[in-house]
Amino acid sequence: MGRGKIEIKRIENSSNRQVTFAKRRAGLVKKAREIGVLCDAEVGVVIFSSAGKLYDFWTPKTTLPRILEKYQTNSGKILWDEKHKSISAEIDRVKKENDNMQIELRQCRHMKGEDVNSLQPKELIAIEEALTNGQTNLRDKMMDHWKMHRRNEKMLEEEHKLLALRMVILEHFLAFFSLELIILRNCRHASAFAN
Repeated sequence: MGRGKIEIKRIENSSNRQVTFAKRRAGLVKKAREIGVLCDAEVGVVIFSSAGKLYDFWTPKTTLPRILEKYQTNSGKILWDEKHKSISAEIDRVKKENDNMQIELRQCRHMKGEDVNSLQPKELIAIEEALTNGQTNLRDKMMDHWKMHRRNEKMLEEEHKLLALRMVILEHFLAFFSLELIILRNCRHASAFAN
């Protein structure tokens, strides 16, 4: 004879409720595992207890995002709005940026001579070329700065010569006008005596 049917309603006694939850949760997970194995189905079970504790089960090679994506595709219901998509895209961007920074950090270590024993000859050649290029670029920049400094120095010398020439010309004009002024005064003084 089978078991009698029980009325499906909330169990008031908390200890009975917890025991029933544990047994039924185990039974549900067992059935999910069986259907996954027997039917090669992708199954995911997510359960939250009344206390908020999470219990979950996933068949092998099954993930929550994959299940939700399939559900969204097949049902036509939108589970992820644009905000969630943009957050997901931002997470992907940050992960990619982090990966790139890790690569750059590793390259910097290699450039400083750290961790070079683990490198292949091809990688060592690439680092040598990068260092040679960096050295050439640095030398070119230093030469450009030196040339600019020399150019500025020559311009200052030319400007100094021009100012010195102007000063000489101004001194000659000043001497000429001073002489003219003396002559003019003497002429006035002489004409005043003549009268």
